[in-house]
Amino acid sequence: MQRKNKRIILIIKKYIFELMQIILGTALMALGVSQFLLPNQLSSGGFSGIATITYYLLNLPMGTVILALNIPLFILAFFRIGKIFFAKAIIGTALLSVFIDMFDKFNSLTNDRFLACIYGGIITGLGTALILKANASTGGSDLLSYIIKSYKKTVTTSSIIVIFDTIVILLNVIFFKKLEVGFYSAISIYIMGKVLDIAFEGIDFSKMILIVSDKYKEIAKEIGKELKRGSTGFYSKGMYTDEEKMTLLCVASRNEVVKIKLIVNKIDHKNFMIVSNAREVYGKGFKT
Repeated sequence: MQRKNKRIILIIKKYIFELMQIILGTALMALGVSQFLLPNQLSSGGFSGIATITYYLLNLPMGTVILALNIPLFILAFFRIGKIFFAKAIIGTALLSVFIDMFDKFNSLTNDRFLACIYGGIITGLGTALILKANASTGGSDLLSYIIKSYKKTVTTSSIIVIFDTIVILLNVIFFKKLEVGFYSAISIYIMGKVLDIAFEGIDFSKMILIVSDKYKEIAKEIGKELKRGSTGFYSKGMYTDEEKMTLLCVASRNEVVKIKLIVNKIDHKNFMIVSNAREVYGKGFKT
């Protein structure tokens, strides 16, 4: 009985924490849209981009339009997506609409389109990251992608969002008759994407180094001695030379890469080395 109660308490805490994330995330998204993007005729794609057009064309509240556009998606989502996600989507979309109309009553923070696309992209990206981390949605292109994927699983979420957002940006360019609106909107969406990457993957990612050298034993020993990093050796074959080699695999932090390069080049200046990003590494010396 106590275990069951503890489990219920943990679930309640989880939903409360997710609700707080949704509230803060929608507030940040609304701030980015209402105070930076909307006043400068910029679009963040999705339904907010369509609502930007109706805002200037018909003087309709942006939040209300976003909510109205999402109603058909909600009806489909109710039957195609899980009930918990559906509930979170309604909460997220409703809060975003309320916050947008609320912030729209204040004067914009800047009328410089360049500053607007940068700060609008950053703030909106942070808000979107919080909402996605809460396994929620604010409707629009991301909710549409979930619904389409429920019908056809082979379609990727990113391709749906990119296609939909591109169409919306083109509509903004056509309506406002300003090509720079599309350029700045594209910058804003790109920044949003980068902020999402940082939020989910972090900036302190590791590096994976592949080293091909005849002096692999000396190199592995020196890396272990100097940096306390282990290496993994595996047999490989150069298809051009038809020679069998030993390739070292070493994972290290970004600031250790220069030291590893110096060690390898000092021992064998004829080495062949590849350095690439390792977004997530788990185990001793890294994430646990």
